[in-house]
Amino acid sequence: MTEPANQDAVKLQNSLLEGSIPKGFSQEDPAHPGLRWLRTSSGVLVEQTFAEAFPMSFARLIVTAETERWVEIAAVTFTGYATSVIGCDLEAGIERKLTPEETPDGRPGAALLMFSFSRDQLAKAVVNRVGQCLLTCATTAVFDGWTQGDPQKRIPLGDGLRYFGDGYQMSKQLGDQRYWRIPVMDGEFVCEDSIGTGKGVAGGNLIFGGTTQAQTLLAAEEAVVAARSIPGVILPFPGGIVRSGSKVGSKYAGLRASTNDQFCPTIGAIHKDPLLPEGTVAVYEIVIDGVDFDAVERSMKAAFQSLLGARGLTVISAGNYGGKLGPHHFPISRLGVDGLHSA
Repeated sequence: MTEPANQDAVKLQNSLLEGSIPKGFSQEDPAHPGLRWLRTSSGVLVEQTFAEAFPMSFARLIVTAETERWVEIAAVTFTGYATSVIGCDLEAGIERKLTPEETPDGRPGAALLMFSFSRDQLAKAVVNRVGQCLLTCATTAVFDGWTQGDPQKRIPLGDGLRYFGDGYQMSKQLGDQRYWRIPVMDGEFVCEDSIGTGKGVAGGNLIFGGTTQAQTLLAAEEAVVAARSIPGVILPFPGGIVRSGSKVGSKYAGLRASTNDQFCPTIGAIHKDPLLPEGTVAVYEIVIDGVDFDAVERSMKAAFQSLLGARGLTVISAGNYGGKLGPHHFPISRLGVDGLHSA
């Protein structure tokens, strides 16, 4: 498989030298009309476009357990099947690990972020997941991780789970918050009566392709590490990476989303309108949800700068809907394009 990939890389470099520019992935950056493509010194095309994102309600939980191993088990279990609200009850991920000095009960912990289109949907999904994934998990406790939220927009947690105690549950008021102690077979499950919520931004993204799957995946993994270095964000897809980027709608009635065929390298030769530079054999996307616009933009910038230094890439872009659906726009021109020149 190495030889064809290298041949593709040679074709790509030749096409770039000849000034071959693809038609474009998406809507151009309104701040730079007419300037559609930039090129790095290594020949990677960077589209002057923008990512389009949406407002979503979010909550932040702090999960603790007796050991780091059980924190990881609890966090991974809770955030499973939570990649996209297209098919899941919410989008969720591990924001970061917490030391015992950072948690309410002095044990190892993790901060989890979860997003949904409405606060009501968020409330239902969170209590279901805590009940099925954290109440059931050995030694865990759950605390509110967004205490700065509007007091009028809190959602119930222990208030619903307490009935599992079958009358043996106990509550304790500490300051403005009530805690529930629910008897379980290894002791007690402690959680707060309610948790705070906020209005975040979901759907910041970058799309990029390369000359080999291995190099493109490595670039994606490194970009994920960079993106996750920013507080207040999650990358909800497996490993933070999307292989099955989607477009809205389908040729099949009733299907809300389908494969983003213009980005699929294996059908480029037969597609009526392919969008990939010649020699591109793999494409990945990263999607970022955050507690506010600034967190998402900073995370995208960190990922973008990582991609600029990656080997084997052919193109970097972002996905949008022409600016017609999501009110939050993240132009690539704001992510640090100094040193790039016009294609």
